[in-house]
Amino acid sequence: MSDKEQEILTQEAAVKNVNNAALADATRRQKPSLFTKRMFKLYWALAIATLNCCINGYDGSLMGSINSYPQYREYFGFDPVKGTPATGIVYAIYTIGSIVGSFAGGPAADFRGRRIGMAIGAVIVIIGTIIQGTCHNIEGFMAGRFLLGFGGAICGTAAPAYVSEIAHPSFRGAMTAVYGVFWFGGGIPGTFIPWRTSQIEGDLAWRIPVWLQMVYSGLVLLFVFTIPESPRWLISRGRDQDALKVLAEYHGEGDQNSPIVQLEYREMQEDISKTGSDKRWWDYSELFNTRETRYRSMMVFFMALFGQWTGNGPVSYYYPQMLRGAGVSSLNTQLLLQGMQNVVQLIGAISGALITDRIGRRIQLLTSTAIIVIIFIIVLALNAVNVIETPEGVIAKSDKIAQAEIAMIFVFGFFYSAGWTPNQAMYPAECLRYESRGKGMAMNFFIMNVASFYNTFVTGIAFTNAGWKYYFLFVFWDIFEFLVIYFLFVETSQRTLEELTVIFRSKNPVKASKRRTIIVVHDTESPGDSQEEL
Repeated sequence: MSDKEQEILTQEAAVKNVNNAALADATRRQKPSLFTKRMFKLYWALAIATLNCCINGYDGSLMGSINSYPQYREYFGFDPVKGTPATGIVYAIYTIGSIVGSFAGGPAADFRGRRIGMAIGAVIVIIGTIIQGTCHNIEGFMAGRFLLGFGGAICGTAAPAYVSEIAHPSFRGAMTAVYGVFWFGGGIPGTFIPWRTSQIEGDLAWRIPVWLQMVYSGLVLLFVFTIPESPRWLISRGRDQDALKVLAEYHGEGDQNSPIVQLEYREMQEDISKTGSDKRWWDYSELFNTRETRYRSMMVFFMALFGQWTGNGPVSYYYPQMLRGAGVSSLNTQLLLQGMQNVVQLIGAISGALITDRIGRRIQLLTSTAIIVIIFIIVLALNAVNVIETPEGVIAKSDKIAQAEIAMIFVFGFFYSAGWTPNQAMYPAECLRYESRGKGMAMNFFIMNVASFYNTFVTGIAFTNAGWKYYFLFVFWDIFEFLVIYFLFVETSQRTLEELTVIFRSKNPVKASKRRTIIVVHDTESPGDSQEEL
């Protein structure tokens, strides 16, 4: 440090380490507050968008619950106790609908704006719910589930793109991470509602929770046009002044000349193309046509794949056997435990959302994955000494060890949700350029569902052939994930979305993303000096 800089520091100046000088300095000068009238308008916009995540969360928990209903199984002619290929297909048809729908998700999000994309998805989900709720045969039920998956994919593409684009840049991490947390806003009711309706006689036991599936999509459709369009979409369509008004209202307390608004507006105008591939529904080239975009797409691929294959399915594969081994045989109690597990995961996800800007995405994912490796080793050991193959099936030999594994599944849920749930939609949206964000998020959804499809069909076969030894695969796989995250994942926190372009164009994006800047803040209102710390 030079003598001049040392003199500045001795004159009661403050020094702050940040990842980006421009955003940090604009935030310092504007001093945005989380508790203003206009900020609550932003919360409303974020809340409506995040309802889209509840749609997928509700179905994910719902089918796991009603599939164990005798009323549901008898109505459609399934075996009252054992699983059948047909029940697996009923699960998978939603995923197939999501895979197909992901090809429509990008164009729908780009077509007339993010709001129209969310509305299109919500309408399809509502139609699917009506078909599913009124059906009298398994074919109708599956047709409804296909449409639910198709519409959910469109919602799951447009909504996280919107959230990342409308979130206040000074608080983007927490605001965007909340989108993933809202999965449990659907998942918890999707468990506790069937827990209560399971006691109803006849088909209303499963039809009632199925009909309630349209609540979230109905709310999205009802309120989506009360929120502003994404300013980045407006810029891309040449509506610069409309974008500036949105930025001023939601990020600048109504002042178009506020430091944060001017920083965002200038960067958007410079970075967002008005002739990009988002204007052509068939054009996916900007996901792969340069080294920069290929690196961005690689981040999306790994994030989508790892989020599904970290082990959130296999870790609980022996859960029913552990419940029986611990003396839990009541369906009502099993459903209650499943609901409590969702509550624990919700707490983990909220915790992760609150700390993501403080510790950064890389540290968050690395810490969560390292803890998951340790948990898998413990679960593997518990199953190795407690799982016994018998002619009647797998049983748990010790009730104490069974209880210990049930506890570890809850611990796993907390740490998985704290690390991966907030980043599942946030990190891919941050990594993508505006021009490819719609189609890139659709690609993210596609990969997630292909990986989920694998979990649905392969996990059972693998455990049948390999037994508890299959857990070894996930111990080594999660170690592989840790290494990929460490060497390849960039840090995206504390920057505007446009400023990440510099990172991805660097020769070593990881190193560039970790480089910090020293801001020397004076006692005046002028912008702070800065120097890069190499």
